[in-house]
Amino acid sequence: MPSRFNDAALVDALGSLASEAGRRIMSHYGAAARIKSDGSPVTAADHEAEEVILEGLARLLPGVPVLAEESAAAGRLPDRTDLFVAVDPMDGTREFIGGNGEFTVNIALIAGGAPVAGIVAAPALDQLWLGLGQTAEAMRLAPGRPIADAADRRRIVTRPLPPEGPLALVSRSHPDVDSEGYLASHGVAGRLPVGSSLKYTMIAEGRADLSVRFASISEWDIAAAHAVLQGAGGIMRRPDGEPLVYGRADRAFRTDAFVASSAAFRERWPFPEA
Repeated sequence: MPSRFNDAALVDALGSLASEAGRRIMSHYGAAARIKSDGSPVTAADHEAEEVILEGLARLLPGVPVLAEESAAAGRLPDRTDLFVAVDPMDGTREFIGGNGEFTVNIALIAGGAPVAGIVAAPALDQLWLGLGQTAEAMRLAPGRPIADAADRRRIVTRPLPPEGPLALVSRSHPDVDSEGYLASHGVAGRLPVGSSLKYTMIAEGRADLSVRFASISEWDIAAAHAVLQGAGGIMRRPDGEPLVYGRADRAFRTDAFVASSAAFRERWPFPEA
């Protein structure tokens, strides 16, 4: 990992940047959306948050390429993929429009095809999560406040399996039949709909046990939360156990299907043997 990516002070600074992007988003809360060419909604909040993040990244990581959702939609892609930053300025635009608070700001540092650090902020919930290497933290932070003002900052780890069986978090906006089949065959005791990358931070915090997606998704949607989850001891991999690989320009920066889970879930239901 590049030394500048393995820097807790840098990750804190990126957390403050995500917080400021969250403040900009909240100033548009309840705004109308337009529909992009791929059928997904976008608001002024998406664009303003991305502008804030790109300006901050230019200061904090000059020269490091950025893969950002709205920039990518306009054809602006990183010129190298071994080392870059993945940004989703607002994951969960449908949740933003619906007013349920389940939307996030996501910034991830990618090196060698893997997320090595990540920040997820939920501005409507006053929550922020950081992942760096084998460590993850959660905290309370009002949007627009610097990390230094965080309250209840604490290390987080995934939980043991509950006696009644695992709790699965399912997509509020993008359900799919194959994912339901996987859950039915893996002893799931309950299902809770949750929007955006919040699903993976909840597993990291020990509030749930797994989430599954049997459809591709853009890398910027999950990279930051992937870093948080693995820092908390969790796992995010393809259903066959192979790692997710980031920086796939040949696939328009879209991932494979994946399972995100606690370590305890994976011990109870190991990946298939090769």
